[in-house]
Amino acid sequence: MNQYSTDLTDSQWKLLEGILNDNRNRKHSLREIFNAIFYLSKTGCQWRMLPNDFPKWQLVYYYFTKWKNIGVIEQAHDIIRDKIRKKSGKHISPSLACIDSQSIKTTRLGGEARGIDGGKKINGRKRHIITDTMGLLLAVVVHAANVHDSKGAFDVIKLLHGRYGRLVKIAADGGYRGQLIERTKKAFGYVLDIVLRTDFTLKFEVIPKRWIVERTFSWFESYRRLSKDFEYKTDTSEAMIQIAMIKLMLNRIK
Repeated sequence: MNQYSTDLTDSQWKLLEGILNDNRNRKHSLREIFNAIFYLSKTGCQWRMLPNDFPKWQLVYYYFTKWKNIGVIEQAHDIIRDKIRKKSGKHISPSLACIDSQSIKTTRLGGEARGIDGGKKINGRKRHIITDTMGLLLAVVVHAANVHDSKGAFDVIKLLHGRYGRLVKIAADGGYRGQLIERTKKAFGYVLDIVLRTDFTLKFEVIPKRWIVERTFSWFESYRRLSKDFEYKTDTSEAMIQIAMIKLMLNRIK
């Protein structure tokens, strides 16, 4: 079998294997399945175009769908993120998070939840994400691009509730001003800290905290499957983002 740069190393697979905790004998190992999913995420190929070195695409797609539906992908993502945070000397639960959205085009086939972002002139969806101060993903929701940030944000903030005990503040840009601030405080106790640009300079300046989540969006550019939203269902889009983040974090493990 050919070796691809997206293949798991032995130490990376050992970590994933421990999370899966599945020792059943199979014709194709789960390591091969994950390698195929990571290859697809990185190259952006269609499921049917997976190289013959991997198990049949139908089998790879079956496991991806199964793991998405029962929460294995999200669980693996969260466990690896917590390990990366601990390795960096941080508490598992962050005290500060950052929120932002990215409008992205969909394909001609479309799918559920599509709309036009009038400001960015994009027909498609929005990826609404919340990260920690390392840029690691805490929560993601994909919705139609015509949903305003102040309205779509509540759904992704809601995913944080009860999961991160130390979280008190979420940094956001001016698009999140208004009733969302009070609504978030009342429902979850989080302080929505609006970080605005200054009007005193025409030069480019790095906005405190906000650059963190923008950098995370830039990481997605390394994964061609995320160059557009190719998925028919929004939960599949969310899972593909988690897959990319899993590989990004695993790459920090030799």
